[in-house]
Amino acid sequence: MRNQIYSKMFMWLFVGLLVTFVTGIYTATNDSALNVIFGKGAYIFLVLAELFVAIFLSARIRKMQPSTAKFLYLLYAFLTGLTFSSLFIVYKLTSIILVFGVSALLFLIFALIGRYSKLDLSRLGTYLLMILFGIIICSIVNVFIGNTTFDIVICIISIVVFLGYIAYDVKKIERLEGLLEEDNLAILGAFELYLDFINVFIDLLRLFGNSRD
Repeated sequence: MRNQIYSKMFMWLFVGLLVTFVTGIYTATNDSALNVIFGKGAYIFLVLAELFVAIFLSARIRKMQPSTAKFLYLLYAFLTGLTFSSLFIVYKLTSIILVFGVSALLFLIFALIGRYSKLDLSRLGTYLLMILFGIIICSIVNVFIGNTTFDIVICIISIVVFLGYIAYDVKKIERLEGLLEEDNLAILGAFELYLDFINVFIDLLRLFGNSRD
């Protein structure tokens, strides 16, 4: 049963990432779509919609029908793809592909740690959350300071935190088994790992990505 849940979870993770990156590439090459998103103020609406879907999915997934959970997950991946289109404009495609590959490799390593490690990672979530709040606060402060070195440090710490979250979230599936309907558990795991991967990818791109300029 557990292997079946993991298979579904990683399958949905792959589908979500595919939807995001295909949407991002298509949008970045469509002038009309770019004009609507970035020229007519739709970007803020999309970000707020992403936030709403993420909160609603996380809070209500235990009571949702599996079809609703899948729809909301794919909707979130699609909305993220629309906002991601800016990355394909700012960074070179070869750089994005390289960083994606590195992110995937790091994800695989820490997912395997979470899957097969005998360590108790249940307490890790509390420490990661505390550090994550610190990162958010420091990021907000740095918006006003504009210190490049500080920004690099924040990115590095953020990468470490979300790599830790990958192992933690994979291991968490074992604790939640039996508490959620199988399909919903797979979607929840895929959604959390999707967020982990995207954050690692963005931070690595900010550190090592080559801009088109």
